[in-house]
Amino acid sequence: MKTTSKAIRIDRHGGAEEMQVVQVQVGEPGPGEIRIRHKAIGLNFIDVYQRSGLYQLPMPLQLGMEASGIVEAVGSGVAHLAVGDRAAYASQPPGSYCEVRVMPAKNVCKLPDAIDFETGAAMMLKGLTAQYLLKKTLPQGGLQRGDHVLFHAAAGGVGLIACQWARALGLQLIGTAGSAEKCQLALEHGAAHAIDYKREDFLARVKEITGGKGVKVVYDSIGKDTFDQSLDCLQPFGLMASFGNASGAVPPFAPGLLGNKGSLYLTRATLFTHIATRESTQAMADDLFDVVLRGDVRIRIDQRYPLEQVQQAHRDLEARKTTGCTVLTL
Repeated sequence: MKTTSKAIRIDRHGGAEEMQVVQVQVGEPGPGEIRIRHKAIGLNFIDVYQRSGLYQLPMPLQLGMEASGIVEAVGSGVAHLAVGDRAAYASQPPGSYCEVRVMPAKNVCKLPDAIDFETGAAMMLKGLTAQYLLKKTLPQGGLQRGDHVLFHAAAGGVGLIACQWARALGLQLIGTAGSAEKCQLALEHGAAHAIDYKREDFLARVKEITGGKGVKVVYDSIGKDTFDQSLDCLQPFGLMASFGNASGAVPPFAPGLLGNKGSLYLTRATLFTHIATRESTQAMADDLFDVVLRGDVRIRIDQRYPLEQVQQAHRDLEARKTTGCTVLTL
Protein backbone atom coordinates (compact mmCIF):
# COMPACT_ATOMS: atom_id res chain seq x y z
CA MET A 1 0.00 0.00 0.00
CA LYS A 2 1.25 3.47 -0.88
CA THR A 3 0.28 6.75 0.70
CA THR A 4 0.90 10.33 -0.42
CA SER A 5 2.84 12.71 1.82
CA LYS A 6 3.64 16.39 1.71
CA ALA A 7 7.43 16.87 1.97
CA ILE A 8 10.10 19.56 1.70
CA ARG A 9 12.75 18.89 -0.94
CA ILE A 10 15.69 20.66 -2.53
CA ASP A 11 17.03 19.88 -5.99
CA ARG A 12 20.32 21.77 -5.46
CA HIS A 13 22.30 23.29 -2.62
CA GLY A 14 21.64 26.96 -1.91
CA GLY A 15 19.55 29.41 0.09
CA ALA A 16 16.25 28.93 1.88
CA GLU A 17 14.40 29.57 -1.39
CA GLU A 18 15.61 26.18 -2.68
CA MET A 19 13.21 24.38 -0.32
CA GLN A 20 9.97 23.49 -2.07
CA VAL A 21 6.79 21.70 -1.00
CA VAL A 22 6.29 18.52 -3.03
CA GLN A 23 4.05 15.47 -2.92
CA VAL A 24 5.85 12.12 -2.53
CA GLN A 25 4.75 8.50 -2.54
CA VAL A 26 5.48 6.51 0.62
CA GLY A 27 5.38 2.72 0.55
CA GLU A 28 5.77 -0.11 3.05
CA PRO A 29 8.77 -0.47 5.38
CA GLY A 30 11.41 -3.03 4.50
CA PRO A 31 13.55 -5.09 6.91
CA GLY A 32 14.76 -2.96 9.82
CA GLU A 33 12.47 -0.07 8.85
CA ILE A 34 9.28 1.57 10.07
CA ARG A 35 6.71 3.93 8.57
CA ILE A 36 5.93 6.86 10.84
CA ARG A 37 3.26 9.58 10.57
CA HIS A 38 4.70 12.73 12.04
CA LYS A 39 3.01 14.94 14.63
CA ALA A 40 5.82 17.54 14.84
CA ILE A 41 9.25 18.09 13.29
CA GLY A 42 12.40 19.54 14.84
CA LEU A 43 14.51 22.26 13.18
CA ASN A 44 18.31 22.14 13.60
CA PHE A 45 21.39 23.94 12.32
CA ILE A 46 22.54 20.75 10.62
CA ASP A 47 19.52 21.20 8.30
CA VAL A 48 21.00 24.53 7.21
CA TYR A 49 24.42 22.96 6.62
CA GLN A 50 22.86 20.25 4.44
CA ARG A 51 20.70 22.73 2.53
CA SER A 52 23.53 25.21 1.89
CA GLY A 53 26.07 22.63 0.78
CA LEU A 54 28.48 22.95 3.72
CA TYR A 55 27.63 19.27 4.12
CA GLN A 56 27.37 17.88 0.58
CA LEU A 57 24.62 15.32 -0.02
CA PRO A 58 23.15 13.71 -3.16
CA MET A 59 20.25 15.48 -4.85
CA PRO A 60 17.29 15.65 -4.79
CA LEU A 61 17.30 15.82 -0.98
CA GLN A 62 14.43 15.68 1.49
CA LEU A 63 15.66 17.60 4.53
CA GLY A 64 15.22 17.10 8.27
CA MET A 65 16.86 14.97 10.97
CA GLU A 66 14.36 14.93 13.85
CA ALA A 67 10.65 14.38 14.47
CA SER A 68 7.98 12.65 16.54
CA GLY A 69 4.85 10.78 15.59
CA ILE A 70 2.93 7.50 15.51
CA VAL A 71 4.34 4.27 14.11
CA GLU A 72 2.06 3.13 11.25
CA ALA A 73 3.88 0.03 10.01
CA VAL A 74 6.86 -2.08 11.11
CA GLY A 75 9.22 -4.04 8.88
CA SER A 76 10.72 -7.43 9.66
CA GLY A 77 13.43 -7.57 12.29
CA VAL A 78 12.16 -4.57 14.25
CA ALA A 79 11.45 -5.70 17.82
CA HIS A 80 11.51 -2.49 19.87
CA LEU A 81 8.58 -0.74 18.13
CA ALA A 82 5.01 -1.74 17.30
CA VAL A 83 2.18 -0.23 15.25
CA GLY A 84 0.52 2.52 17.27
CA ASP A 85 3.57 3.39 19.38
CA ARG A 86 4.30 7.03 20.10
CA ALA A 87 7.86 7.58 18.94
CA ALA A 88 10.57 10.21 18.43
CA TYR A 89 13.97 10.22 16.78
CA ALA A 90 17.09 11.96 15.64
CA SER A 91 18.31 9.94 12.68
CA GLN A 92 20.13 9.65 9.42
CA PRO A 93 19.40 9.74 6.55
CA PRO A 94 17.66 13.14 6.33
CA GLY A 95 13.97 13.18 5.51
CA SER A 96 11.91 14.31 8.51
CA TYR A 97 10.45 17.42 6.79
CA CYS A 98 7.29 15.56 5.77
CA GLU A 99 3.98 14.13 6.93
CA VAL A 100 4.85 10.43 6.53
CA ARG A 101 8.10 8.62 5.84
CA VAL A 102 9.69 5.17 5.77
CA MET A 103 12.99 5.16 7.65
CA PRO A 104 15.49 2.98 9.53
CA ALA A 105 14.11 1.96 12.93
CA LYS A 106 17.50 1.87 14.67
CA ASN A 107 17.42 5.43 16.03
CA VAL A 108 13.67 5.64 16.65
CA CYS A 109 12.70 5.43 20.33
CA LYS A 110 9.39 5.02 22.10
CA LEU A 111 8.29 8.38 23.44
CA PRO A 112 7.18 8.29 27.10
CA ASP A 113 3.48 9.10 27.53
CA ALA A 114 4.30 12.07 29.77
CA ILE A 115 6.24 13.81 26.97
CA ASP A 116 4.08 15.50 24.31
CA PHE A 117 4.80 15.26 20.58
CA GLU A 118 6.12 18.80 20.15
CA THR A 119 8.55 18.32 23.02
CA GLY A 120 9.56 14.95 21.59
CA ALA A 121 10.27 16.49 18.19
CA ALA A 122 12.24 19.36 19.71
CA MET A 123 14.35 17.38 22.17
CA MET A 124 15.91 14.41 20.42
CA LEU A 125 18.75 15.79 18.30
CA LYS A 126 19.53 18.69 20.64
CA GLY A 127 19.04 16.70 23.84
CA LEU A 128 21.10 13.75 22.67
CA THR A 129 23.79 16.21 21.59
CA ALA A 130 23.85 17.76 25.07
CA GLN A 131 23.99 14.23 26.52
CA TYR A 132 27.04 13.09 24.57
CA LEU A 133 28.83 16.40 25.18
CA LEU A 134 28.37 16.59 28.95
CA LYS A 135 28.51 12.85 29.64
CA LYS A 136 30.91 11.48 27.01
CA THR A 137 33.02 14.31 25.54
CA LEU A 138 35.17 14.92 28.59
CA PRO A 139 38.63 16.30 29.37
CA GLN A 140 41.44 14.24 30.90
CA GLY A 141 40.32 13.18 34.36
CA GLY A 142 36.68 13.91 33.57
CA LEU A 143 34.54 16.66 35.09
CA GLN A 144 33.78 17.04 38.78
CA ARG A 145 31.15 19.11 40.58
CA GLY A 146 32.24 22.74 40.68
CA ASP A 147 34.34 22.58 37.50
CA HIS A 148 33.99 25.41 35.00
CA VAL A 149 33.06 24.68 31.38
CA LEU A 150 32.54 27.15 28.52
CA PHE A 151 29.51 26.63 26.27
CA HIS A 152 29.00 28.84 23.21
CA ALA A 153 25.50 29.64 21.87
CA ALA A 154 24.12 28.98 25.35
CA ALA A 155 20.66 30.39 24.49
CA GLY A 156 20.12 28.06 21.53
CA GLY A 157 18.32 24.73 21.51
CA VAL A 158 21.33 22.64 22.56
CA GLY A 159 22.63 25.41 24.80
CA LEU A 160 19.53 25.80 26.99
CA ILE A 161 19.37 22.04 27.50
CA ALA A 162 23.10 21.98 28.34
CA CYS A 163 22.71 24.87 30.84
CA GLN A 164 20.08 22.92 32.76
CA TRP A 165 21.85 19.57 32.57
CA ALA A 166 25.18 21.09 33.63
CA ARG A 167 23.48 22.62 36.67
CA ALA A 168 22.02 19.23 37.57
CA LEU A 169 25.54 17.75 37.32
CA GLY A 170 26.94 20.46 39.59
CA LEU A 171 29.04 22.12 36.86
CA GLN A 172 29.70 25.85 36.62
CA LEU A 173 28.67 26.52 33.01
CA ILE A 174 29.88 29.79 31.49
CA GLY A 175 27.61 30.52 28.53
CA THR A 176 28.09 32.95 25.67
CA ALA A 177 25.26 34.50 23.66
CA GLY A 178 24.69 37.41 21.29
CA SER A 179 22.50 39.76 23.34
CA ALA A 180 21.66 40.74 26.90
CA GLU A 181 18.27 39.02 26.51
CA LYS A 182 19.85 35.77 25.39
CA CYS A 183 22.35 35.94 28.26
CA GLN A 184 19.49 36.35 30.71
CA LEU A 185 17.78 33.32 29.18
CA ALA A 186 20.93 31.22 29.70
CA LEU A 187 21.17 32.35 33.34
CA GLU A 188 17.51 31.52 33.94
CA HIS A 189 18.16 28.01 32.62
CA GLY A 190 21.12 27.24 34.87
CA ALA A 191 24.22 28.92 33.47
CA ALA A 192 26.44 30.08 36.32
CA HIS A 193 27.71 33.01 34.21
CA ALA A 194 26.68 34.48 30.85
CA ILE A 195 28.83 36.58 28.50
CA ASP A 196 27.41 38.81 25.76
CA TYR A 197 30.08 38.26 23.12
CA LYS A 198 28.88 41.28 21.13
CA ARG A 199 29.73 43.63 24.01
CA GLU A 200 32.39 41.74 25.97
CA ASP A 201 35.66 39.93 25.25
CA PHE A 202 34.68 36.39 26.20
CA LEU A 203 38.32 35.31 26.70
CA ALA A 204 38.98 38.11 29.20
CA ARG A 205 35.72 37.36 31.03
CA VAL A 206 36.45 33.62 31.22
CA LYS A 207 39.88 34.33 32.71
CA GLU A 208 38.28 36.75 35.18
CA ILE A 209 35.56 34.27 36.22
CA THR A 210 38.06 31.42 36.70
CA GLY A 211 40.72 33.48 38.49
CA GLY A 212 43.05 33.22 35.50
CA LYS A 213 42.97 29.41 35.36
CA GLY A 214 40.69 28.94 32.39
CA VAL A 215 38.23 26.08 31.85
CA LYS A 216 38.71 22.33 31.49
CA VAL A 217 36.57 22.09 28.35
CA VAL A 218 35.03 24.35 25.70
CA TYR A 219 31.92 23.17 23.85
CA ASP A 220 31.81 25.12 20.58
CA SER A 221 29.15 24.92 17.86
CA ILE A 222 30.06 28.33 16.38
CA GLY A 223 33.24 27.33 14.57
CA LYS A 224 35.40 29.85 12.73
CA ASP A 225 34.56 32.99 14.74
CA THR A 226 35.19 31.57 18.21
CA PHE A 227 37.80 28.84 17.67
CA ASP A 228 41.06 30.72 18.29
CA GLN A 229 39.94 32.50 21.46
CA SER A 230 38.28 29.33 22.71
CA LEU A 231 41.65 27.56 22.70
CA ASP A 232 43.05 30.37 24.85
CA CYS A 233 40.24 29.84 27.39
CA LEU A 234 41.50 26.34 28.17
CA GLN A 235 43.64 25.13 31.05
CA PRO A 236 46.72 23.04 30.17
CA PHE A 237 45.56 19.60 28.96
CA GLY A 238 42.10 21.08 28.37
CA LEU A 239 39.69 19.81 25.72
CA MET A 240 38.35 21.80 22.78
CA ALA A 241 35.13 20.06 21.69
CA SER A 242 34.06 21.46 18.32
CA PHE A 243 30.61 20.23 17.31
CA GLY A 244 29.27 22.75 14.79
CA ASN A 245 30.04 25.44 12.23
CA ALA A 246 27.39 28.15 12.66
CA SER A 247 29.86 30.87 11.62
CA GLY A 248 31.66 28.71 9.05
CA ALA A 249 34.18 25.87 9.14
CA VAL A 250 37.35 26.22 11.21
CA PRO A 251 40.31 26.90 8.85
CA PRO A 252 43.24 24.45 8.75
CA PHE A 253 45.94 25.00 11.37
CA ALA A 254 49.22 23.37 12.45
CA PRO A 255 48.80 20.78 15.25
CA GLY A 256 51.82 22.32 16.98
CA LEU A 257 49.51 25.14 18.01
CA LEU A 258 47.85 22.80 20.50
CA GLY A 259 51.21 22.07 22.09
CA ASN A 260 52.14 25.72 22.36
CA LYS A 261 48.87 26.52 24.13
CA GLY A 262 49.25 23.88 26.84
CA SER A 263 49.21 20.36 25.35
CA LEU A 264 45.55 20.78 24.50
CA TYR A 265 43.20 18.12 23.19
CA LEU A 266 40.87 18.72 20.23
CA THR A 267 37.90 16.67 19.05
CA ARG A 268 35.40 17.26 16.26
CA ALA A 269 32.42 15.38 17.63
CA THR A 270 29.18 14.38 15.90
CA LEU A 271 26.01 12.91 17.35
CA PHE A 272 25.74 10.23 14.70
CA THR A 273 28.93 8.47 15.81
CA HIS A 274 27.45 8.20 19.29
CA ILE A 275 24.09 6.81 18.11
CA ALA A 276 25.61 4.36 15.64
CA THR A 277 23.99 1.37 17.36
CA ARG A 278 20.48 0.64 18.57
CA GLU A 279 21.84 0.01 22.08
CA SER A 280 23.75 3.29 22.39
CA THR A 281 20.81 5.26 20.98
CA GLN A 282 18.41 3.79 23.54
CA ALA A 283 20.81 4.25 26.47
CA MET A 284 21.36 7.91 25.59
CA ALA A 285 17.64 8.49 25.00
CA ASP A 286 16.79 6.87 28.35
CA ASP A 287 19.22 9.28 30.05
CA LEU A 288 17.60 12.22 28.24
CA PHE A 289 14.04 11.10 28.97
CA ASP A 290 15.00 10.65 32.64
CA VAL A 291 16.28 14.22 33.16
CA VAL A 292 13.25 15.64 31.32
CA LEU A 293 10.73 13.55 33.28
CA ARG A 294 12.48 14.47 36.57
CA GLY A 295 12.19 18.13 35.68
CA ASP A 296 15.95 18.76 35.71
CA VAL A 297 15.75 19.74 32.03
CA ARG A 298 12.82 21.60 30.51
CA ILE A 299 12.57 21.68 26.71
CA ARG A 300 11.82 25.25 25.70
CA ILE A 301 10.03 25.69 22.35
CA ASP A 302 10.14 29.37 21.40
CA GLN A 303 9.21 29.19 17.70
CA ARG A 304 6.60 27.25 15.74
CA TYR A 305 6.18 27.41 11.95
CA PRO A 306 3.80 25.46 9.71
CA LEU A 307 5.77 23.04 7.52
CA GLU A 308 4.90 25.19 4.49
CA GLN A 309 6.76 28.15 6.10
CA VAL A 310 10.04 26.27 6.41
CA GLN A 311 11.87 28.88 4.29
CA GLN A 312 11.14 31.55 6.91
CA ALA A 313 12.12 29.18 9.71
CA HIS A 314 15.55 28.67 8.11
CA ARG A 315 16.02 32.41 7.53
CA ASP A 316 15.22 33.19 11.16
CA LEU A 317 17.56 30.45 12.43
CA GLU A 318 20.43 31.69 10.26
CA ALA A 319 19.82 35.31 11.31
CA ARG A 320 20.14 34.32 15.02
CA LYS A 321 16.54 35.43 15.60
CA THR A 322 15.60 32.23 17.41
CA THR A 323 16.09 31.04 20.97
CA GLY A 324 15.54 27.61 22.48
CA CYS A 325 14.00 25.02 20.18
CA THR A 326 11.98 25.42 16.98
CA VAL A 327 9.37 23.01 15.62
CA LEU A 328 7.61 22.69 12.30
CA THR A 329 3.92 21.92 12.73
CA LEU A 330 1.62 19.78 10.59
